[in-house]
Amino acid sequence: MLTGTISNDIKHQFRYGNMVMKLIFVNLGIFLLFGLLNLISFLFQSNAFYNLLLSKVEVPASLATLLYQPWSAFSYMFLHTAFFHFLFNMLWFYWFGEILVLYLGDKKILPLYILGGFVGAATYVLAFNLLPVFKPQVGISMMLGASASIFAVVFAAATIAPDYEIRLMFIGSVKIKYVALVSLLLDVINIPYGNAGGYIAHVGGALSGYFYIKSLQQGFDFTGPFNKFFDVVGNLFKPKSNIKVTYKSDLQKAEKSARSKNEQQRVDEILDKIARSGYDSLTKGEKDFLFNYSKK
Repeated sequence: MLTGTISNDIKHQFRYGNMVMKLIFVNLGIFLLFGLLNLISFLFQSNAFYNLLLSKVEVPASLATLLYQPWSAFSYMFLHTAFFHFLFNMLWFYWFGEILVLYLGDKKILPLYILGGFVGAATYVLAFNLLPVFKPQVGISMMLGASASIFAVVFAAATIAPDYEIRLMFIGSVKIKYVALVSLLLDVINIPYGNAGGYIAHVGGALSGYFYIKSLQQGFDFTGPFNKFFDVVGNLFKPKSNIKVTYKSDLQKAEKSARSKNEQQRVDEILDKIARSGYDSLTKGEKDFLFNYSKK
């Protein structure tokens, strides 16, 4: 009974939830899968398969190794093996992802998440191969986690809505631009003290989020091909309605189609205006329309 309820909740989120929640559930599923595999390896005292599988989905610093497993530059950004690493990443993603959805809409979350992950992986690999201090570790260093992707979301939110305030325990209301900058600064100054690869990837993710919003404000969305690709894929798996319509006049169909197109066109215009000038630039009518449209 309980499992059925949980399953229904997950199905509901995947059907009606926004992309932030969908990605959190994807990360959760992969975290639980690898946790289960790790448990089985522990109980049977055989870690060879688990360690081999893990090494194939983590992104390596070695260019030679990466050449033979290029998919790891994608798979690593959904992978966590430590509970608190997973928990804090998902909390940050939820808080800042919801802010970004408010200002940019839902469709840009997944492309930005993947972009931040790719740039974070590239920054990590380049740093370990070019900087002398990391050369001895190139052959053995591996990286996993969604942190670079999440830093892209954090800095995208802080760039498009720098004065948006959140409440922090013991501190009170703080503008997200300060939260983003202090978090990145702390990561940078901690590079010499461990997890250097992760912190370096955070820098790449943060820069990708910042420049992504700046490019949008200049009228250019370089994740456009991502959106088109995922639209096609999403339509393949979209559930078909079981409701059979026996009759509807051509006039009714035309009116509904025109109304839907006009609404979508206005939503796109408002989101473009937010990307260029910020949420505060909207008129009251535009804010009300966007709010009512999001409730449909």
